[in-house]
Amino acid sequence: MTQTLILGILPQAAFVAAQQVDTDMSTNAWDFAYTHLMFLWLNRFYIYSCAAIGITVWFCSHFITARKKQQNENVHNGSLPLKTKTLKSYNSPSIKEQDVYVAGVKIFYGSQTGTAKGFAHMLDGEITLLGLPVEIINMKEYDPDDNLIEEATSKNVCVFLVATYTDGQPPESAEWFCKWLEEASNDFRFGKTYLKGMRYAVFGLGNSVYSTHYNTVGKNIDKWLWMLSASRVMTRAEGDCNVVKSKHGSIESDFEAWKAKFLSRLKALISGEKKPCSGKCKKGKCKSKMKSSTDAVEEEAKHSEHEETEEETFETTSDSEPEEHGEPGSGLIDMEDLGKAMSIMKKAKREQDTNEEARNRGKSLQSDEAKEKEEPREMITPALQEALTKQGYRLIGSHSGVKLCRWTKSMLRGRGGCYKHTFYGIESHRCMETTPSLACANKCVFCWRHHTNPVGTEWRWKMDQPEMILEEAILNHQNMIKQFKGLEMSEAAAVKSCKHAGVPGVKPERYEEGLVVKHCALSLVGEPIMYPEINKFLRLLHNQHISSFLVTNAQFPEEIRSLEPVTQLYVSVDASTKDSLKKIDRPLFKDFWQRFLDSLKALAEKGVTYCGESSASNLTMANVPWHDEVVRFVEELADLLPDYEVACEHEHSNCMLIAHEKFKINGDWWTWIDYERFQELIRAFDESKGSQKFTAMDYVAKTPEWALFGSRERGFDPLDKRFQRKNKTKDISGC
Repeated sequence: MTQTLILGILPQAAFVAAQQVDTDMSTNAWDFAYTHLMFLWLNRFYIYSCAAIGITVWFCSHFITARKKQQNENVHNGSLPLKTKTLKSYNSPSIKEQDVYVAGVKIFYGSQTGTAKGFAHMLDGEITLLGLPVEIINMKEYDPDDNLIEEATSKNVCVFLVATYTDGQPPESAEWFCKWLEEASNDFRFGKTYLKGMRYAVFGLGNSVYSTHYNTVGKNIDKWLWMLSASRVMTRAEGDCNVVKSKHGSIESDFEAWKAKFLSRLKALISGEKKPCSGKCKKGKCKSKMKSSTDAVEEEAKHSEHEETEEETFETTSDSEPEEHGEPGSGLIDMEDLGKAMSIMKKAKREQDTNEEARNRGKSLQSDEAKEKEEPREMITPALQEALTKQGYRLIGSHSGVKLCRWTKSMLRGRGGCYKHTFYGIESHRCMETTPSLACANKCVFCWRHHTNPVGTEWRWKMDQPEMILEEAILNHQNMIKQFKGLEMSEAAAVKSCKHAGVPGVKPERYEEGLVVKHCALSLVGEPIMYPEINKFLRLLHNQHISSFLVTNAQFPEEIRSLEPVTQLYVSVDASTKDSLKKIDRPLFKDFWQRFLDSLKALAEKGVTYCGESSASNLTMANVPWHDEVVRFVEELADLLPDYEVACEHEHSNCMLIAHEKFKINGDWWTWIDYERFQELIRAFDESKGSQKFTAMDYVAKTPEWALFGSRERGFDPLDKRFQRKNKTKDISGC
């Protein structure tokens, strides 16, 4: 029993032992595999490197073998080596044609009077000669919201020619473009890199007489484009209409100088040239200190046309990487170093302010010395001369002009005179319209001279002597009258006859009278009272028995007070409130309203006529009231004025005269002028050196019945014959 039990236990123990052996063997195998796998995993980078090296060696050997084989085949076949072919293919025209640096030029203009538009077409002609496509774009017809982003990738160069209008505002045609650009530059949704890749140049048109708003629009467009990461191809330039301060003597010359620099820069861009620095740094690499975005914007806003750097500008920001050894790269300062840094900054600021003040004092002294040495410039520039000559002016010296009035032409033909003939009895065919000053202190929206005349608040130009001005004015006036020489005949007969010289319908007796000037209307253009020798000029007129009619724009009260006696003095009243006067007359003086009120104390009122169209306003014949409307307005106005009544009317020029009751003597109006009596009085005044004074009542004459308000003739001289043009707008302009 015991033996049997032992024998039963032995097989069972053997089985357990066998199981244990199997378990040990499997464990040892796993340990072995695990050890080697861990070894491979821990050294995987070495394995990867060896594998990469092996693969690289295999590829290189394979490539070298294939290349040698190809070279052997090329030599065997007598063809060029592969390297030569490759180089030759790189120089082929098809590859070169892909290297286009400037695809074209787009010229954007915003203009009120047409000057910027004219400059755009001038620039167009020059760029076309370079073989580049050019597109001229009126900002009014361009939608920047849809199209401007395309310029970031178009490889075009965009040129902006934009004027600054009233109160630093853009012209009407550029209002939307500027509004959109300003909003985009300050809208985080667009991003600061919205126009990155766009290349541009700006030329602003302005007048430095408006010092607080000089070229504001050009500066703003330049700043807003830069804030959107557009790149300048050259520094912004500014054209100045003020010939006294213009860098080159006139805005046209300023543009010509800028245009030459722009074309030179454009040629460099076409050839692929880039100049990321001004050339003043070593090895052609700019290494400038980092600036914050805000500081950079403020600095960019101070750029002017006087800067000579024309290279493409690459601004730095706080995100840029440092290039100069020793300069802080991130712009961040540790808190423990903040106090020290602030002390250094304050010290540097004090030194900068001291140096800036010293420089300003030096510049001021140099500027004063330069002003003393600099010769005054002539008021009439070549461009102004060309513009006024086209308008029919005969220019005299450097700041004067004369022109034949349309009423002078009308009365030479017996077709009626101007309102001054009806109201005051002048002979329109013997009236010379001239001015000793083409400059003005206003830029009225209704000006019919299309704003070609210069502006200013004081005399800063070269001055001609009054004797020369008067002599040349009379001579030019007589020469223009002589062009009307002819026989009295009907126009139909004159057309059929070729043997008669001159203008059809001119009355011989009036032609002869017209050669002798009897009246002078100082109302042609500009502000005649600005002329420093205006009193001497008036004395010269009176010495030659020529009556004087002087018109002023109510901005020079002191000059009006110091003015010597004139036959008649007018003050233009263009508005009834301060805001409307600023909007209509666009005066240069900041205290324009007080000047206006002070000037009104010099006399009563002046008739107003429609003076033609102006490109600077929307006023046309549609804005001129009907004569019946003028009559109603004047009657209502006279009712509000004590001691004043409506005296005369001139329907032909839509004009009425309100006169003081002192000119109504014994029930009759005496608004006409006894010109011979005036000459006697002014001669006595001069001989007595001003002690023998006189008033308007001393040289009045009785007004004829046909000139009175309510007469059947309505102010038209019955000795003349009224002429109506067929199918043409009636011209009621005049001096």
